[in-house]
Amino acid sequence: MMAAMAGSEDGNRAGSCPRGVRQVAGNASRWAYTNPAMAATLAVSVAALVSCSSGAGRETDDSQITSATQVATAGTDTAATASETMPETSESASTTAETTGETTGGETTDSETTAGETTDSDTSVFTTSASDTDPFTTSDSDTNSASDSDSTGPDPCNEVLMATIRDMQQAHPDFETFTGDNAYPGIVESELGDDGKPVYAHPGGTEQTTGPGEFFQWYHDVPGVNQAIDIQIPLTEIMPGVFSFDDPAFFPIDNQGWGNEGNVHNYHFTTEIHMAFTYKPGQVFTFIGDDDLWTFINGKLAIDLGGLHPALTGTVDLDAQAQALGLTPGETYAMDIFHAERHREDSNFRIDTTIDCFIPQ
Repeated sequence: MMAAMAGSEDGNRAGSCPRGVRQVAGNASRWAYTNPAMAATLAVSVAALVSCSSGAGRETDDSQITSATQVATAGTDTAATASETMPETSESASTTAETTGETTGGETTDSETTAGETTDSDTSVFTTSASDTDPFTTSDSDTNSASDSDSTGPDPCNEVLMATIRDMQQAHPDFETFTGDNAYPGIVESELGDDGKPVYAHPGGTEQTTGPGEFFQWYHDVPGVNQAIDIQIPLTEIMPGVFSFDDPAFFPIDNQGWGNEGNVHNYHFTTEIHMAFTYKPGQVFTFIGDDDLWTFINGKLAIDLGGLHPALTGTVDLDAQAQALGLTPGETYAMDIFHAERHREDSNFRIDTTIDCFIPQ
């Protein structure tokens, strides 16, 4: 910078003073207070410019030069104070200033011009960027990053279904009492109850059940009758867009609850799952298993595989059943699944679906 000023001084004596005189007053303030370590160099620069103006004998805005000189002097005092408290920073700033002012091999670089000429690069020496004037300014990228992080939030979708298993004793009148080879529809009402449970559809017993009191115990916590145990049922994408859980030996609570009661497995339990999903055209839900299985969508019975039977398949095509189930694309609905394993020996439990997002309820 000093070398550049010396060159300018010769030109100024010839009567050609750079436009920097008019700009330094406006910019000196920012340099003096946001970059205190540069104030000393600035003071020398201002003095050179003042000399240039008077030497040229032309009219100059004295108020600008006086203001710049005062600011530079104040900056020098500030720099002196800063150098006492932060000597390493001041030395680094001084080194930078000296390096900036040097030329290579005495040749003029692209950023320099001949005496009496000023380019954008000359004036930029005295121009402070936004980052110089406000070191705490947050850039757009910083703001957007924080905003995106806050607005995105966690993904509510879950590929793990949360289920409640209720362990029943094999002495219960509905377990190890009945047999069958086919589904027995109509054990429960077509609408889910107000408590979110299936409603028994008969005043007394059926070919597959004892009665309403005993059925109530399947999906309600009753001390001394059942024990509730929570488990997870993970869905796996077995092919693009198809999610599945398949367990041909579904005995999730062996040696838990009432125990196996002398059997190889704990064969007597019910399963309850509550979740929500957003209906999209093309969705299908299929269950394959034994024994009883009821699936409710939007509170309405969609799959009815009640009774004791070997593994059977029940499928609901949501597009085909949209009107009956009251479904509108883009809306979110509840899906409630109720299952029972009531007899030895087998226990199959399989779900296949194109629904790609379940929200636990």
